[in-house]
Amino acid sequence: MTSTVPQQSFLDRPFVLDLFAGPGGLDVAGHELDIPSLGIEWEKSACLTRYAAGLETLHADVSAVRRDAFESLPPEINVLAGGPPCQTYSVAGHGAGREALEEVKQYIHRLVAGEPDEAIDEDLKKLSDPRTALVLEPLRYAIRATRSRARANRPYDVIVLEQVPTVAPVWEHYAKALRDKGLPDGTKYEVTFGVLATERYGVPQTRSRAVLIARRAGLGQPSLPSPTHRAYEPKAWNHRIASGENPVHQPTLDDDAEARGRGKKADEDLPSWKSMGEVLRDRVGTHPGRTTPFLVRSNYGSSGIPGRRGVRTDQQPAATVTGRISRFVVFEHLDENVVHEGARFSMNEAGMLQSFPPDYPWSGTAQAQQVGNAVPPAFGMHLLSAALGLPTPDTQLLRKPWQAATEDQRAKSRSHGCGDAGACTERCPRPQDQVPPPSSRPRKKASVK
Repeated sequence: MTSTVPQQSFLDRPFVLDLFAGPGGLDVAGHELDIPSLGIEWEKSACLTRYAAGLETLHADVSAVRRDAFESLPPEINVLAGGPPCQTYSVAGHGAGREALEEVKQYIHRLVAGEPDEAIDEDLKKLSDPRTALVLEPLRYAIRATRSRARANRPYDVIVLEQVPTVAPVWEHYAKALRDKGLPDGTKYEVTFGVLATERYGVPQTRSRAVLIARRAGLGQPSLPSPTHRAYEPKAWNHRIASGENPVHQPTLDDDAEARGRGKKADEDLPSWKSMGEVLRDRVGTHPGRTTPFLVRSNYGSSGIPGRRGVRTDQQPAATVTGRISRFVVFEHLDENVVHEGARFSMNEAGMLQSFPPDYPWSGTAQAQQVGNAVPPAFGMHLLSAALGLPTPDTQLLRKPWQAATEDQRAKSRSHGCGDAGACTERCPRPQDQVPPPSSRPRKKASVK
């Protein structure tokens, strides 16, 4: 699958290091842009998916690689990317990251001031949830690059970060530190950040992400990617349903009047967002196609209409795809009261709703969680293109079935990633180390937004 996008990046040879790489969303995006990448991921099943997909992988702890194996990373890497685990920042989690936000900001100050890693590591042990500290790893990698003998102390040229919207204040503090203070060696960056809706970039689901794009000073001011599709307006859609209008009516230019009334700019020249039906309708690869109209009942609400809570039609984008995607119930008779408890999206379909190519080789256990945790590849293509100064990408490339790696290719990838062609080794993270200790505080019930 070779991209037809012309390479016009200001970097001669972009090479991405993808921290917390998951099953490969950003790496798939890079693949379609002909940009090589190396992903670091510590969850075994996600690595098995990556090996099956033929993606360059290290089965390792991101923090451990920075401490102990940074010099072994390819020195030509010039783009740092990552989406640190979000559980402690997510509105659906315990909230340890939100409570520790001010403390995290102080760690950012200490890092750019050049404090020793040992002192910072010792203090980080005091955090109630160790995953909260992982949001600092991209900054620590950026600093480590300027102290690397293998890299001749060369900083990364570009940094691309994405996470749940509640991490936006952290990215804002990152931006101030990178732009105003700079790294301890004096390297500064031009930075832009914001919260973007993925349906505006061709992803068939409503999903908001806080993103940051930074370029080393002298490489030009970065900008966020320009939307290619209109925003989904749930209130306008549900108003039509409550009024008895056609529930499969696609938005028109007139439907943007409500958005204009709220002060939002109408995207009059952009096509509508992509719907579930549009993405799943056609037969492609092993996907048989869904030609019958359907409803989907998810775990999410529907803008205050109690009778249709958590229900969307095939003419709407999916609700945010999370690890609960396997629980979404699909009704093919357009009547949510007719229960078909066995009807679920296949993992292939769930991946397609995340904009992964059909037949992406989901492997190992907890596949639904892998799908939900991934960066949508279509969104990743837009992020990388904007960061590198490439033209707007053709995300239709993601509609082609993915060619899985051969057994020999998987063995070679695993030999590099784990140290053995057929199994994990002592250098791989242990499963018991991958589960943080439970919080001693009682769990607070939180709504999902």
